[in-house]
Amino acid sequence: MKLIIRNLDRSTTEEDLKALFQKYGTVQSCDLVSDKTSGESKGFAFAVMSNPGEAKAAMKSLNSTSVDGSKIRVKKAVAKAK
Repeated sequence: MKLIIRNLDRSTTEEDLKALFQKYGTVQSCDLVSDKTSGESKGFAFAVMSNPGEAKAAMKSLNSTSVDGSKIRVKKAVAKAK
């Protein structure tokens, strides 16, 4: 299950997020979205967890929690219609 994590502090790293989500299960990937020009974080990321139950537990537990001083939002990522 692919999750989107929004409202991240610009100092939060992929490693920080992966460690946070691994508390709930296996994380297949964690990708912080960066500005192509500056390389700085855009304040959101995607995490993919192989087990839907673990992903739902992570989403429920981590949504609206404070990470590096920012209250993050965690939701199921939805594919955009083309």
